[in-house]
Amino acid sequence: MEIERDTGMHTRGGVITERNNDFCTVRLRLPAGVITPEQLVGVARITEKYGAGTAHLTARQTMEIPHVKIADLEDLGRELEANNTPVGSEREEIVNITACPGTDRCRLANIESITLAQEIDKRFFGKNMPVRVRIAISACPNSCLSERLCEIGITGVQQPIRDPGLCTGCGTCVNFCKEGALVVKGGEVILNREKCIDCGNCIHICPFSIIRGEPPAYLVTVGGKRGRHPMTGRPLITVTSRDDLHLVIDKVITWIYRKAWDGRLLADQLDEIGFDTLKKDVFKSISPENTVTGPELS
Repeated sequence: MEIERDTGMHTRGGVITERNNDFCTVRLRLPAGVITPEQLVGVARITEKYGAGTAHLTARQTMEIPHVKIADLEDLGRELEANNTPVGSEREEIVNITACPGTDRCRLANIESITLAQEIDKRFFGKNMPVRVRIAISACPNSCLSERLCEIGITGVQQPIRDPGLCTGCGTCVNFCKEGALVVKGGEVILNREKCIDCGNCIHICPFSIIRGEPPAYLVTVGGKRGRHPMTGRPLITVTSRDDLHLVIDKVITWIYRKAWDGRLLADQLDEIGFDTLKKDVFKSISPENTVTGPELS
């Protein structure tokens, strides 16, 4: 006999019971925090109708409608679906995918980030997991999205290529480098690869466009966490192909789904569930020419 599954709004991860349990807060699904003017108008109307007249912008690029009556949840859910701002996730599942502006707007960005976040969202958002999984994308190591504090982080990196024969030694890149990886010696700019984190800033700032760069790449980190005892994720692999990036993300999510235990944060069980084995498996599945020796970001 097949057991009928309860799929009502009250079972959704984006429905959060408030201190007064006659009410709940409803979190929306907004991949990369992108919302159209029409959707904003719709959220405003829905908030006035079902909430207390205010919406809350969250730290993870989405919105919440506070103080919704339990009895109104089903009607609210239908209107949110019609507005293309459906209920989000919050529990042990893959929650809202976040991203910085990337190359669409930021002059420091190494990779495109917004459509990447939307692609990952389409494939994985809301997937039930043994632990909550946050995925964030920062287009450069400035890490505006704190992606390395998430269970899965993606950082855009780019290795500089210097041509000493063309460099004028003006020192602009030296003054701009926040890592102290560039110094002027004898009128020549010297790069210290051990200090360089492949942020690409020297490439963007060179006034003569002499410093070039390797193809932009994606550094994937796993096992970051926020909360009482924050921890940065461990570097897994750096790939140059977007297709390979999607393959890596798929492998990491499958690994978490099959190996992780509930009741504990992913960061607290990485060694027990075989992070090193995951790393070896990922490297085997990616062509060597599509991987780079990425920086061990601290």
